Amino acid sequence: MALLVIASCQLMVVLDITIVNIALPHIQSSLHFSTTNLSWVVNAYTLTFGGLLLLGGRAGDILGRRRVFIFGVLLFVFASLLGGLAQNSGQLLAARALQGVGGAIASPTSLALISTTFKEGPERNRAFGVFAAVSAGGSAIGLLAGGILVEWLDWRWVLFVNVPIGLLIVLATPKWIKESERHPGNFDVTGALTSTLGMVLLVYGFIRAAQDGWSDPLTVASFGVAVVILAVFVLVERRSRQPITPLHMFADRNRAGTYAIMLSLAAAMFGMFFFLTLFVQNVLDFSPLRAGLAFLPVSAIIAVGAGLASQLLPRYGPKPFMVTGGLLAAAGLAWLTLTDVHSTYLGSVLGPMLVFGLGMGMEFVSLTLMALSNVPTHETGAASGLLNATQQVGGSLGLSILVTMFGTASANEAEKQVPAFLSQANPAERLRFQQTGELPPPWADHILTSGVSSAFIVAAIFTAVAALIALLVIQVRPSDIERLKGGMGPPGG
Repeated sequence: MALLVIASCQLMVVLDITIVNIALPHIQSSLHFSTTNLSWVVNAYTLTFGGLLLLGGRAGDILGRRRVFIFGVLLFVFASLLGGLAQNSGQLLAARALQGVGGAIASPTSLALISTTFKEGPERNRAFGVFAAVSAGGSAIGLLAGGILVEWLDWRWVLFVNVPIGLLIVLATPKWIKESERHPGNFDVTGALTSTLGMVLLVYGFIRAAQDGWSDPLTVASFGVAVVILAVFVLVERRSRQPITPLHMFADRNRAGTYAIMLSLAAAMFGMFFFLTLFVQNVLDFSPLRAGLAFLPVSAIIAVGAGLASQLLPRYGPKPFMVTGGLLAAAGLAWLTLTDVHSTYLGSVLGPMLVFGLGMGMEFVSLTLMALSNVPTHETGAASGLLNATQQVGGSLGLSILVTMFGTASANEAEKQVPAFLSQANPAERLRFQQTGELPPPWADHILTSGVSSAFIVAAIFTAVAALIALLVIQVRPSDIERLKGGMGPPGG
């Protein structure tokens, strides 16, 4: 029951990143968003969620994880209710930002609660397996849930649905989850402010780059200021007696490698969902509900991969699954580069998604265990916050790189397709093209698939890099495997 409560919270927080994607056209017409401003319905959540994760993890260490967990869920519920009731664009964006704050408080605390609730060994391995499956599969479930709610009810229910779920979590938490030991100390206010502001600017820079290009003045300024502020953050943390992010965590070879792997994998995963959503709706002509259903097998196979890894980890250790998972994900993405306008869901999309999902399931449970391995109890919140923050930053960075690749390849393909279209178009079709600048099918489909295929090449490289880091950097010691079996290996290895 404790695991159900924790996993339900993580699922609610993670799927909220994608559940609104399918609802965006309905939100635009209902609240009169411009096309440019519509992207902020997603960005407002991602920015606050990614920027405040470190603070959320530290708050649980100092104030008590169950207490902070409940507060984060309640804030998320309140913000979801406000968002569902929003009457204009400003109200919705404010609610989405507040949702991100609640998620940033609840998510790292929920991961840390696993470490304090479940005994080290097989029991904790299974718990991490479930948590990892939920974290990796939440994006696909969000797309499905969004399609169902928009098609059967109304766009507002993509937000309202969080209210009953969140309230049930809050009611169940005191009964099934014990309060963790509080570790007296002061908040590192300067560190919290600089890390949060630096992370927000960094994530904003990545998102802005995806929309307006890397040479956009505001993009360049965001990255420049973010680098300065994060440099100040590092200096503050080195001198602080009670840092919000203990920098010595990065001195551990395995943990540093784990964060680098998560950065690469998240970059590929965010891109896969983004571009496949475009492909199945624009080229295969799937409805929102059918598009959501198309991603359901990914969630199932991720759960299979996570369950398999969590069962076999005590025998083989996490490294084989980190390497194999990265290679499987790379193979799935490489397979997706073959998609074209003649591709079908069963023939060209489902198989690669299953291979990718199996690899990601293996990766996420192994990464979660490795990130929290050998971490003192009072620092598990900070360690889990870093892992979550790495996932958000990696996703934003990767997506911006992939979108840039997509744009370049699409422009090159358009140079071929536009003359072909003009040579066959009637006067009415030419006039429509001059007014909108958009080609009709099948010419537009050729441009889209060319861009998507090129983006998947880069995504496959990201996952191959993750596998290489796992092979060369990660070192699993006999004491680590002993602890996975529930033994009493020395904490420091």
